[in-house]
Amino acid sequence: MATITHKGNQIHTKGSLPALGSKAPDFRLTKADLGDVGLKDFAGKVKILNIVPSLDTSVCALSAKRFDKDVGGHAGAVLLNISADLPFAASRFCKAEGLTNIISLSEMRDRSFGADYGVEIVDGALAGLLSRAVIVLDENDKVVYHEQVPEIGKEPDYEAALGAVKKALSARSSFRGGV
Repeated sequence: MATITHKGNQIHTKGSLPALGSKAPDFRLTKADLGDVGLKDFAGKVKILNIVPSLDTSVCALSAKRFDKDVGGHAGAVLLNISADLPFAASRFCKAEGLTNIISLSEMRDRSFGADYGVEIVDGALAGLLSRAVIVLDENDKVVYHEQVPEIGKEPDYEAALGAVKKALSARSSFRGGV
């Protein structure tokens, strides 16, 4: 269980983020077209999991916009924005904001992601939503970076997360002989 804050008040998550170096748990999340996806659907890609409570909040919107802008320049990486938002709402948000590099994913059908990734908020005003966290997975779904943002109203460390993406992409290129 992680202890984080919401407007200075302590709240808790169920479990902890996956450990660095561990294999990420698979998931079943729903896309805007109502199709379900799992990690296998992003095989061979470096994955940024931008996990947020709801795109209807200012900080979540800021992180989605920032990662959308920055991931566009990284071929071989995919940005997965994960929340409890319904796929329709997430799709409207992305369209209204002109976000083209995000794949919005929802816990609409399967709520196990929050528990499996240690981001389900279990108490306080936001109980049932996901905490703000960023997890970077390499092309083999190994956790190479994670951040549980300690205050839900604060933005994540973009530079550290994007640095982990660049490092994973570089390792991938080196491993494949620069291809």
